[in-house]
Amino acid sequence: MKYKVTLNGKTYEVEVEKGKAILLDEYEALAPAPTQTAAPAPAAQAAPVAAPAAAAPVNLAAGETVSAPMPGNILRVDVKQGDTVKAGQILVILEAMKMENEIVSPKDGTVAQVVTSKGAVVDTGAPLVIIA
Repeated sequence: MKYKVTLNGKTYEVEVEKGKAILLDEYEALAPAPTQTAAPAPAAQAAPVAAPAAAAPVNLAAGETVSAPMPGNILRVDVKQGDTVKAGQILVILEAMKMENEIVSPKDGTVAQVVTSKGAVVDTGAPLVIIA
């Protein structure tokens, strides 16, 4: 089979057979010639685009923070504020890379705050639940 490979501005024509490759030709790669187009009409003065507003900081309750171990989407939140939880109990289901990951309570306690919600997109280390 014959292939054209461009590497660092040079194009190589290579023939590959079972067990070996043969260089057939080598030449400089050229950019395609620019096509003539009509000059664009002067654009109206565009308004400056505002940067997206940063998420408002969340005031976290006192207690142990259960954080997201990886970035992903929150599929389900199984607890609400005031619930009593046991160590190992599922708090949140986090979908990452088509896998559903169970985020569990690290200790017995009471849910002081649920920081996330179903459908939220979280990054690694994002607080999900606070256990008091």
